[in-house]
Amino acid sequence: MNRRNFLQTASAACAGLAFSRSLPAFADALMTSGWRTFEVTSRVEVLKPNGVTRIWLPAALIRDTPYQRTLSNKFSAETGTAKLTKDMPSALGIVSATYPANAKPVLTLTSRISTSNYAVDLAGSKPAPSQRASKAELDFFLQPSRYVPTAGIVKETALKATAGAKTDVDKARAIYEWIVENTFRDPKVRGCGRGDIRAMLETGDMGGKCADINALYVGMARSVGLPARHIYGLRIVKSDLGYKSLGVNTDKATKGQHCRVEVYLSQHGWVPADPADVRKVVLEEPPGNRALTDEMVTKARTRLFGSWEMNWMAYNYAHDIVLPGSAKQPLVYFMYPQAETSDGRVDPFDPDNFKYEISVKEVT
Repeated sequence: MNRRNFLQTASAACAGLAFSRSLPAFADALMTSGWRTFEVTSRVEVLKPNGVTRIWLPAALIRDTPYQRTLSNKFSAETGTAKLTKDMPSALGIVSATYPANAKPVLTLTSRISTSNYAVDLAGSKPAPSQRASKAELDFFLQPSRYVPTAGIVKETALKATAGAKTDVDKARAIYEWIVENTFRDPKVRGCGRGDIRAMLETGDMGGKCADINALYVGMARSVGLPARHIYGLRIVKSDLGYKSLGVNTDKATKGQHCRVEVYLSQHGWVPADPADVRKVVLEEPPGNRALTDEMVTKARTRLFGSWEMNWMAYNYAHDIVLPGSAKQPLVYFMYPQAETSDGRVDPFDPDNFKYEISVKEVT
């Protein structure tokens, strides 16, 4: 069977499953846990500087949301100069540091945030005025990007996935269920993935990580008129809902990068979702390689459309990011520390050249 045709025709069963789902009862408990405050400190050092060196770090989200308040972003570059630049539509803050030749390039950023578990009652009424988005904001989150197009095979796939859906909620759920059914987490992918959704659909290779799987949700949602956005961020503490794979279990979050998504539904405002984490539970939750029918998987699948456990810190909504002072290609997304020397951009996954650690402390 043609892989592309299989993926598209499989949507009918997924959509039928989606329409029967509602916000899980235990998601209500998420709303009562209150706010927790954390200090998240990133320390970055370029080990083999050559000429002028630049380092960039993502700041914590530069706007308040129902699930996160950023209290401060404080940074230090002892042998260089540093500044914070902001892009408000993408809620993007970039800490940029420049170091002269022969300096030791070290950048430290401490973000102080408060987070609260968040759930949207999808059977409830319209959002409060403070949570309604402007037309300009919604238009912004309908636009395609370099790797997240909204035409061609992306729209074709989304239309098949949402066939029979009557409301925006039904469409959003149908796309979520289609992605859970048709993708898989590929542990061989570097970092959080590339996020090239056209290539995924055209080749039929539906494996990836969060920046691939959740980008597919964003592109498909936008293609059928649903504003959607990636939220790039970092897991900072363990999960209190029993998922070992969906948190970090020490005070080191260096490898905790993870992106989520939100979709805007006029009846409810911005609604959280995370199909990629359903697939992470399938692959990684002990003992591993669980079936989609496994009880822990089905609970995660139900919960992750409409609610988030906030053991995670949001960075930004940005894509195609031009780093200040860089002459290199824009980043597809910005979750990992970045650096450049006169030799070019430093590989953030190369510990021989690029050393960084992210530590987390809960503030009582």
